Amino acid sequence: MQLKNPSNIAKALALASCALVGQSAQVQASEEKLDDWKVDAAIMYYGEEDRVQAVEAIGNVQKAFGDESLLDMKLVVDSLTGASASGAVAQAETQTFTRPSGDGQYQTAPGETPLDDTFHDTRVQASANWAETLSPVWKTNVGVNGSKEFDYFSMGLNAGIERSFNKDNTTLVLSGAYTFDTIDPVGGKPVAFSAMAVRGDYNTEEEYRTAFDLTRVEGTEDKKTMDMMLSITQVLSRRWVFQANYGLSSISGYMTDPYKILSQVDDTGTSQGYLYENRPDSRLKHSFYMMTKGALDAGVVDFSYRYSTDDWDLNSHTLETHYRYYFSGRFYGQVHLRYYQQQAANFYRPFLMADEPLPEYASADYRIGDMSSYTLGLKFGQRLSGGHEMSYRLEYYQQNPENNGTELVGQLQDQDLFPAVKAIMAQVSYSF
Repeated sequence: MQLKNPSNIAKALALASCALVGQSAQVQASEEKLDDWKVDAAIMYYGEEDRVQAVEAIGNVQKAFGDESLLDMKLVVDSLTGASASGAVAQAETQTFTRPSGDGQYQTAPGETPLDDTFHDTRVQASANWAETLSPVWKTNVGVNGSKEFDYFSMGLNAGIERSFNKDNTTLVLSGAYTFDTIDPVGGKPVAFSAMAVRGDYNTEEEYRTAFDLTRVEGTEDKKTMDMMLSITQVLSRRWVFQANYGLSSISGYMTDPYKILSQVDDTGTSQGYLYENRPDSRLKHSFYMMTKGALDAGVVDFSYRYSTDDWDLNSHTLETHYRYYFSGRFYGQVHLRYYQQQAANFYRPFLMADEPLPEYASADYRIGDMSSYTLGLKFGQRLSGGHEMSYRLEYYQQNPENNGTELVGQLQDQDLFPAVKAIMAQVSYSF
């Protein structure tokens, strides 16, 4: 893709733009006319400070059949370890929790955020998509995907159709997807708002096991997701394109996190027990996205904004930009900036008061609470002989959870209930 050649600028920008909404396979089939296999491979590391660590291997293979058809296959394998926030609040005293399996316990030191350090999983994801050019103005694609981890299995289908107008300067895309997930929580599904059984509160192992089993339900749970997206891409000039899309997502089924709990505190802020969370079993999401991308004399820049809202009242705004500068025909550097702001879901509670009635739904998962985050990233890429390319990416990511207006009682005023989460992402990619 030679962006310094004016005759290719509009074509290159359209290609880059469509890639952002998952239409790369279709566009590449018609624009690049690949005749050979194309392989992209990458290794990525993601590490949160004192929390989750992940290593991910990514492989993507494309095969073009003339200039009308393209097969795209992807395989991702990742390994996750470390600790994740359980949802309980920090206390001035040492706290003891039961592991999700019921076998064993873990403790949290005074003043520390309770983290379940048993987080360990391996996930395998695979997908295949077929893109077909039906005519000079009509294109379509279909695909299948699946993923498997220890307690989760997911299968999905997707399809899309594209229509070009105005000498290919305007493109409309309608796409949809259906995903079916099966969840089989470790230790069984917790009964909503049941109290965590802790071994030290019982005289014998048998009494404890009986109490633990009363908090569990046998069997698996399902979740179904239907997505639809309508997108328009408009070439504004030889150097600029604009894109907008609307997305609708309907989810039904089990959306409770079986490993999250809430602290139940008295009016001094002291924990009286821990309850398993409960979330609604349906969710309807809307998203709106706008992006413009332009070719400069020695680089490419894009700006985008996304607004998302749903019937959980979880609203978010995302601003993002990339600027790529070509130091030469073979070497480039890229800056990535992203800012995200989120309003808490209507059932988010940092904790529950022991003397108040239980709500219908509640979760202390900070990921659905008030939050802002930002990403700072750098990427460098180099073209090698034979059309190969090597690239390196390093990014810093920080989440800043915030109080959603809940009054902090007693000792909770002295605890850091909303600690920042800091992470580093590093990736090495090779294309040939």
